[in-house]
Amino acid sequence: MMSEQQKGIIFAATSYLLWGILPFYWRLIGGIGAYEILAHRIIWSFVFMVILIVALGKTTALKVQTLQLLTNKKAAISLFVAGVVIAFNWGLFIWAVANHHVLQASLGYYINPLMSILLGMIFMKERFSRVEWTAIILAALGVLYMALSIGEIPYISLLLAVSFALYGLIKKNVKMDAMFTILLECLATLPFALAGIWYLKAVGMSSFGYNKDSGILLFSGILTAIPLILFTAGARRIPLSLIGFLQYIAPTLMFIQGVFLYNEAFSMTHLITFACIWLGLIIYSCAKYQQYRTQRRLSA
Repeated sequence: MMSEQQKGIIFAATSYLLWGILPFYWRLIGGIGAYEILAHRIIWSFVFMVILIVALGKTTALKVQTLQLLTNKKAAISLFVAGVVIAFNWGLFIWAVANHHVLQASLGYYINPLMSILLGMIFMKERFSRVEWTAIILAALGVLYMALSIGEIPYISLLLAVSFALYGLIKKNVKMDAMFTILLECLATLPFALAGIWYLKAVGMSSFGYNKDSGILLFSGILTAIPLILFTAGARRIPLSLIGFLQYIAPTLMFIQGVFLYNEAFSMTHLITFACIWLGLIIYSCAKYQQYRTQRRLSA
């Protein structure tokens, strides 16, 4: 039987694999603006979660946990803030992909684990061995080198990194079923999404209708909700620092798409950054594996 930590690693890793292929999906929707895509993403994610919860017979549990949440003001506010933060992250990412900044988005999600590690140290009191610190420093140097080589502050990258790291921290402290938190997060921003769609329709700027792009966009709810469910389930079972390094899966897939699929520039700067980050990841993974073997040996 798998331990809770092993389940957490599988859940989190799968969520990052799915997130890693999202640039390809968003690039398929070329005829709809970034804000309209974001609004529909929120709406269809909410619809999908309602259907899923009803199909699984979890409506009673949803009512019970929602009532419990409403009695805890801090948790309710945290969930609302999580909904706003993740909506901002979605919107910025969609805009970046649509405007040929896939490598900037990739850099953002390379920086993101470092932000998660920092938050883990500050708020969760997580500590690291010398080997783990070596891995963290290598990854940080790689990201810093790329940032300095660009010649300007990479605002897109930093905003993506900070917003998703904050989202991960907030979700780790909300004790509620993963599916329910996704539904309520979407509900928190649903009025803004509906208002935005209404406005775009009213001024004749909406592109959603009977066309291929709109048909593809209908699947955004599924492709949004499933990785978030997996991420939430994983985040509760493993340390925030380990989540941070698993997150390198997604930006690596984005990086590959940006260079080989969308022909964005691949320079020596990218090569050095990539090498530093993956060397750090290998060192950290080896240290964690050794630690896991030692714990199992002591348990036996």
